[in-house]
Amino acid sequence: MSRPDFSEDELRALEAEMEKLTVDDVLLQTLVTLINLGARKAGLAAPPGDEPPKRDLEQVKQAIDGARALLPLLEPRHASQLGPVKDALSRLQMAFVQLSGGEPKPAEEPPEPEEGPGPAQRSGRLWVPGQ
Repeated sequence: MSRPDFSEDELRALEAEMEKLTVDDVLLQTLVTLINLGARKAGLAAPPGDEPPKRDLEQVKQAIDGARALLPLLEPRHASQLGPVKDALSRLQMAFVQLSGGEPKPAEEPPEPEEGPGPAQRSGRLWVPGQ
């Protein structure tokens, strides 16, 4: 891959832009990018007219994990602005659970009580009053 050649003016312009850029800007953009990319990898955000992309649930999970890791870094300074982003992340998480077959399992039925003495009582190690 060849390195682009920038003119002196272009380099100064890039430097000026870098001076204005903050880490928060990059973190916020990364958070939004992860959620958008996760939605695409889940097959939820195909461009109009395109076939839905092949789902890659491992990539979706990684996007969710990355976004969740960034939120605590951004919440102290941007909590009031993160509502829509958190909603989008929640929708992506719900889609991931549905797509991965992670529906909650039904509660197991408790085992039927045994008739007569249980194993501890049969072994003679359990003292039962009146017996």
